[in-house]
Amino acid sequence: MPNEELIYRITRAVYGRLGAQADESAVENLVTDIYRAIEPVVETNGGARSGATALEGGGAEGSANRLVVSVFGVDHPGIVAAVAQILAESGCSIADINQTVVQGKFAMVIIADSTNSDAPVSTLKERFRAAGGKLGVHIYAQREDLFNAMHRI
Repeated sequence: MPNEELIYRITRAVYGRLGAQADESAVENLVTDIYRAIEPVVETNGGARSGATALEGGGAEGSANRLVVSVFGVDHPGIVAAVAQILAESGCSIADINQTVVQGKFAMVIIADSTNSDAPVSTLKERFRAAGGKLGVHIYAQREDLFNAMHRI
């Protein structure tokens, strides 16, 4: 079974147990922990790709070194700058960015490359949460590989 399919099945099972209202961060952590626990068995049975695993990055499943950062709220100056500053200070680069304002509502999605960052994803998420609170917007960040697998549900 491909790693992406395994991550998808684990994610579906976790949401099945915890319900649709489950905290996305808790689900991401559980899926990561479960996958890492069973990964040696999957590799032993020939189910893993050679090279990078689905949680290490590469391939169609997305990359563990890339983050999907989404921002939502009422538009005002400084939102893009604050998010970009957090990424830059953490050693992340912006691979892709799209933002729009619709009737005063701000929405942005950034694909950030964290290959050169020494900050763990959990630290980046906390910095985004804090900045979002100060800016009056919601900022969410998730590893691209887990984002892709979880959003297949």
